[in-house]
Amino acid sequence: MDGAEDEIESILYIGREVSVYKIPPLKANEGHRANDWGDLASPLWKGRLRIVEKGSGVMMYLEDPQTGDLFAKTKYDPLKPPVDAVLDSSRYFVIRLEDEGKKAYIGMGFAERTDSFDFNVALQDYTKRYKAKLNPPSPTEEDAPHVPTGPKKDYSLKEGQTFSINIPGRNKSHASSGESLLGSGSASSSASSLGGGFPLLPPPPSAPRRR
Repeated sequence: MDGAEDEIESILYIGREVSVYKIPPLKANEGHRANDWGDLASPLWKGRLRIVEKGSGVMMYLEDPQTGDLFAKTKYDPLKPPVDAVLDSSRYFVIRLEDEGKKAYIGMGFAERTDSFDFNVALQDYTKRYKAKLNPPSPTEEDAPHVPTGPKKDYSLKEGQTFSINIPGRNKSHASSGESLLGSGSASSSASSLGGGFPLLPPPPSAPRRR
């Protein structure tokens, strides 16, 4: 089968009832207004709007809901959207149609505000996904490959090795004698017998007896 036929279609939005209007040329330095389109109750055409994502692109179709006959279509480019909101209503939009280099502008309106809201959300969601593909996030530290920092150093004491520390307040003769925290002999045995290495204080003198 042809590769184009294998592309999966995804329906982004369906507007069951939209109205199409012929609109006047845009005035300089002014936006579009639905009130300038004449009688909004008498549209040029009524039908269905479908927004379809297929492959790497999105198309907007205005078609007859019964027969599927196409009234108009245009490609949706998130970087140069063919949809403009009007200034005086949230239910009406201006759609830019392009075909072989030719451009035309039509007005489009929804019967309910909820339909126009869903229409906007569908286009915004697709735009976010499109821009995310263009600018993928940079890898975090957790995702970055681990770089070895070299062999680990061994700081443990080897057999027979000792080290000494100086305790403030102790006699210098004890600090300079190089007593080891891991040493043995009379110093360590006497320290253990005295309960931690500090000399016991003599008991206080007994109080004088009362006569």
